[in-house]
Amino acid sequence: MVIFAYGLAIVHLVGRRVFGEWAALDIIVSVVVGLNLSRVLTGSAKLWGTLAATTLLMALHWIFAHLATRFPTLSRVFEGRPVHLGEDGRVDGRALRRHAVSEADLGEALRGSGFEDLSGTRRVVLEPSGKISVLKDH
Repeated sequence: MVIFAYGLAIVHLVGRRVFGEWAALDIIVSVVVGLNLSRVLTGSAKLWGTLAATTLLMALHWIFAHLATRFPTLSRVFEGRPVHLGEDGRVDGRALRRHAVSEADLGEALRGSGFEDLSGTRRVVLEPSGKISVLKDH
């Protein structure tokens, strides 16, 4: 119960971003914090040391996230860059393969944006969060 309450409190304190965008930084911090807290639940680590380590990890995440909002270079390092997968109704097959985006993933993103196919799209972008954005043609 203590671990659950602590986890809930620390996420509320640091902010929703830790589980909101799922950039690389968010994923790593989430996995490490989960592994760290699980050690207390299984009895393989001491409570107070684990809580201190988790607090430090969450504080570092908060600091890095705020630095990333102020410095575009750090944002690209921590979160990545958007990748253009297609433009003007055409898809870049090399970009799809390079970033492991399947035709099914692309189709799902198109349908989710109200398109049956690429016609009528201005740009298709793989966002740093892993989401595929579809921009309509003018």
